[in-house]
Amino acid sequence: MKNSSEKLENSFIPYALPFIEEEDIQAVGEALRSNWLTTGPRTKAFEREFSSFIGTNHAIALNSCTAGLHLLLKAAGVGPGDEVVLPDMTFCATANTVIQVGARPVFADIDEVSLDLTKKTIESCLSERTKVVMPVHYAGNPCQMDEIRDLAKKKGLVLIEDAAHAVGTYYRGKHVGAENASFSFYATKNLTTGEGGLVSCLPEWEDRIRTLALHGLSRDAYNRYEKGGKWFYEVAEPGFKYNMTDMQAALGLVQLGKLERMQKKREGIAERYNLAFGEIEGLILPPVSGGEGDRHAWHLYLLRVNEEVFPTGRDGFIQGLTEAGIGISVHFIPLHRHPAYDFLGYRNADFPVCEKTFSRIFSLPLYPGMKEEDIERVIEAVKKLARR
Repeated sequence: MKNSSEKLENSFIPYALPFIEEEDIQAVGEALRSNWLTTGPRTKAFEREFSSFIGTNHAIALNSCTAGLHLLLKAAGVGPGDEVVLPDMTFCATANTVIQVGARPVFADIDEVSLDLTKKTIESCLSERTKVVMPVHYAGNPCQMDEIRDLAKKKGLVLIEDAAHAVGTYYRGKHVGAENASFSFYATKNLTTGEGGLVSCLPEWEDRIRTLALHGLSRDAYNRYEKGGKWFYEVAEPGFKYNMTDMQAALGLVQLGKLERMQKKREGIAERYNLAFGEIEGLILPPVSGGEGDRHAWHLYLLRVNEEVFPTGRDGFIQGLTEAGIGISVHFIPLHRHPAYDFLGYRNADFPVCEKTFSRIFSLPLYPGMKEEDIERVIEAVKKLARR
């Protein structure tokens, strides 16, 4: 029989896990017992609480961050002939929503230090057809929004924030994404509803986004099953099925209530990693915005490997960690490398920073439920590989 230390060594540490406690399970159970399963009172309560958290009065809970980006682009009037500037180093959903409204995504290289879009990287991609700039708060590190916002205002562009990684991200003392942003509550995110999202928006966009999120039905349709609700509804325009359910919202309310506790655990793990890996030549720590009032959400812990120091490079670390039973991921394969976007005509040489970053980067396990022995095992495994 294997002893306890051997079992521990061979157990798998996933790259991410949701942080689910008994109170989360109880809240979802109460929603099920209430017999109101789809969009209802818990969804409205979650919208109110999350709106207050990020500092807005206009937010709509949805079934995904992708849905939110799609609806924001629709509300902004983006369509054929328009261009939307977004980072090449992001998940495909950012680009797909642009294509779905008939516009052209323009991939921008990222800044070598922050790994985010900056004013400089955006400016090189602007044209007469540019209508929207869509920065992504990559890994939870805030973009330099003052300069991006000023550029958008100067050029007459719409600013939409992809805040999929940014629940808990602050810029200059304020939570990011209070206006025209889409958040993700996917299973691995800092706050989860299983699947889910929420969009903040301009006041004049709210009614249309709510309508589009539920088939284009008139607003009264949300209340048609309540006591005294009207059975009659109208379809204002062809819409989508993007609404959040009360089961998801019940989980989201509990998650939001303990978000600060979860964030502090993420920060503690990131600090441990930084302390351990900062002394190893050839390992590049994640970028952290140093502005006053800025706060990294630590959705991801991104480590980069200098192949000049470690000849086997990033892939050598990935193989070694995988063999050690430690889950990793790569965020992201740059968009221009995917065959779906070949029609845009990009080449690898168009994105030198993204190409360099992609060849070096991988994500280590980081989630609030990580045990002390898991954290130590990850640290020791990375150190062992660095000594080879």
